[in-house]
Amino acid sequence: MNSIPDLLGMIAAICTTGAFVPQVVHVWRRKSAKDISFGMYSILVVGVLLWLIYGVLIHSWPVILANAATLVLALAILLLKIWYERRDRCVSEST
Repeated sequence: MNSIPDLLGMIAAICTTGAFVPQVVHVWRRKSAKDISFGMYSILVVGVLLWLIYGVLIHSWPVILANAATLVLALAILLLKIWYERRDRCVSEST
């Protein structure tokens, strides 16, 4: 890191990316994501992917690292939502 803007970017990245960790843990522990909006997380994943591509194109490590980590966390939530909804649907169909 060479400058104050880079330092601020990294701190912002830690805060905004870290905000997803409690949600992932919550969904994982409860084994349910029924209160999670599929549409919102789908749009978020696309947006974060685009930010990641943008960061790569401008060679900005704070943007790249933050969005790569956020993409993993947001995708985890989205995939858990899909997984748990399918599981719940199969359980309700079998009863």
